[in-house]
Order: sequence, then C-alpha cells, then structure tokens
Amino acid sequence: MKRKRHFSHSLHFQKSHLLIHLLFTRMTHQFPSLSPEQKKELSEIAQKIVAPGKGILAADESTGTMGKRLQKINVENNEENRRCFRDLLFSVDPSIANSIGGVIFFHETLYQKANSGKLFPQVIKEKGIVVGIKVDKGTAGLNGTDGETTTQGLDGLSERCAQYKKDGCDFAKWRCVLKISDGCPSALAIAENANVLARYASICQQNGLVPIVEPEILPDGDHDLQRCQYVTEKVLAAVYKALSDHHVYLEGTLLKPNMVTAGHSCPKKFTPAEVAMATVTALRRTVPASVPGICFLSGGQSEEEASLNLNAINQVPLLRPWKLTFSYGRALQASALAAWQGKAANMKAAQEAFSTRAKINGQASKGEYKPSGTADTASMKSLYTASYVY
Repeated sequence: MKRKRHFSHSLHFQKSHLLIHLLFTRMTHQFPSLSPEQKKELSEIAQKIVAPGKGILAADESTGTMGKRLQKINVENNEENRRCFRDLLFSVDPSIANSIGGVIFFHETLYQKANSGKLFPQVIKEKGIVVGIKVDKGTAGLNGTDGETTTQGLDGLSERCAQYKKDGCDFAKWRCVLKISDGCPSALAIAENANVLARYASICQQNGLVPIVEPEILPDGDHDLQRCQYVTEKVLAAVYKALSDHHVYLEGTLLKPNMVTAGHSCPKKFTPAEVAMATVTALRRTVPASVPGICFLSGGQSEEEASLNLNAINQVPLLRPWKLTFSYGRALQASALAAWQGKAANMKAAQEAFSTRAKINGQASKGEYKPSGTADTASMKSLYTASYVY
C-alpha cells in the first residue's frame, strides 16, 4: 500500500513538473519580431536623439492647446499663426542642433511649410535633428474609477506609423496619464496604461519608429515627494514588465517620465537636490540599463525650475546608466512665445530666447549648468495647468 501511494505521489510529482516545463517552454519561446537590421536602425535613432548634451523639443501641442498659448499673448488661433510660431522655432540658427537631438511634431505641422518654402521636416533634418510625431488620440475615461483614463489611438496605428515613416519621421510619442489621490492610481489604471504603452511601442518598432514611452504622473494634488516616488516606482515597474511581455526591444526605445516632485498643492517645498535624489532612486529601481535615454517632461515647471532640476539630476552621486535629458514643450517655448507676441519684428528676439533656453538645458543634461542669477521673469513663471491636456 505504501509503495503504491509513493508511486502515485511520484507520478503526480512528475506530471506536475512536466506541465510546468511545458508551460514554461511555451511561455518563454520568442518568435522573432525584429530583424537584426531593424534593431540596429532603432538603436541608432534612439542614440542620435539623446547624444551627449542633446534633448528633445516637444512641439506636438494640439490645435486646442496651441490656442491657449496664443491666447496668452492675444494672438488669434489660426493655422497661419500656429505655422508662424513653429517656423520661428524650426528656422532658428543651425547651432541649435548642439542641444536639440529630436523634435516631436503634431500631425498638422508635419505637412506645413517654413517661410523658405521647405516642408518643416526637411528644415529640421537639414540641421541634423531627428523628426518625431505624436501618434496617440488623447485620453478616454476608465469606467468604475475615480476619473482615471487610458489613452486611445491603437486602431489603425500600424498604417499611420508606416505613413509617418515614409513622410520622414524616425520616432513617435504616446502619452498616458495617471494621477495621485487617495485611491489613485488604481491597479486597473496602472495595468491598462502599461499595456497600452507596450502595444504602441511594439507597433512603432515594427514600422521603424523609435517609441517614446510616456507614462506621466500628473503633479496635481497635495502629495509629498515620498508618495510621488513610491507611485512612480510602481508605475514604471508595471510599464517595463508590459514592455517585456510584448517583446519590445528596449535599446530602441526612450522613456519620457515625470520627475519625482511633490504635488503642486503640497505645503512643503523640496530642493532640486531632493527632487534629483528621489527621481534617480526611482529610476534606478525600475528602468533597465539597456534603455538608452530618459527624457523628462517638464510637467508645468517654470523654465528655470525645469533646468535646475535636470541639472541636479545629472549631479546625483549614484550610477546612472542612461542619458538623463529633456523633452520639454512649455519649458523650452515660454520665453520665446513671450518675446514673439505674434509680431514678425520680434522673430529674432524670440529665436534668441529659444536658443538660450535650449543651450541651458543642453548644459543641464550634462550637469554643467551654472545659473547666472539673472533669470528673467518669463523663465521663472510657473507653467502649471491643472489636469493638463496636450
């Protein structure tokens, strides 16, 4: 009887092991998704964008968001005025390529022309800068959550990516948004957004575009630095697990995260050194070293604040295996917009303001920015908008 029982136990044990073995081999068998040539191209594009001292100009604001920017300087939101402002940014002196490695376009801008008659992507490429495109279609509510969202745009994404590649783009951007409050972010919001980002990244890579993965945790709220760090770690861990599950080639991606900062309504203020340590710690715990670059979003920080924080991040005395640089929109454009005021006569002054800011951020991405103490009013002004929508 004992022998029989021992035999059945042993058989059961062998069967279990066989089942686990079968499941494991099936689960971990990877069918080839990218050729060595595709991987090489993606990796080279990513590295070119985040070459030392370079970051990204995010000029992918939607028509509505551009309207809000133009309204502040009493300029009408029409296609020509939007084109004029972007022409001002894109036709700046070619030396801008020393601090800008990539520009993210909005669909409309990709097909507009500079005053010179050349298409904007051509103008950017001639400076040796990589052209990118925003491909998401905005957020949609997640039922049963406290106002949390997912991001739309996967339908037809492969075809759009193929077309954008033909039209001169080499990278793409997709933004997911999470918020911090008593019950947020929920496990559902974290899992859903991580999965959507991974699907997007996989589709981009199949079409030769380097995906910028952007899981933004909004700065709205009164949470402190530690809470933001904890949430950032949980979100990034979920994102990189999803990217692995979807066989995304990490060497051919870039990450666009929030810096770890306290909420805008937090009564306690934290120094750039504290923000930097919390940010780098969160990244070291979650982002694989194979990711070539991390390009921070400015999240409504003033131009000067965004530069000081980036500089401090690049001075943290811990091993940082990735390039830590910028992908700024408002924090690169605010002074230029204020100087321009919609007047052709102010174009030179506006371009100088933009160049100055780009140079400062280029220095900050190497930890070499030394503030002169003469920052102007525009650069110190908070650019925060509650529940910011692109």
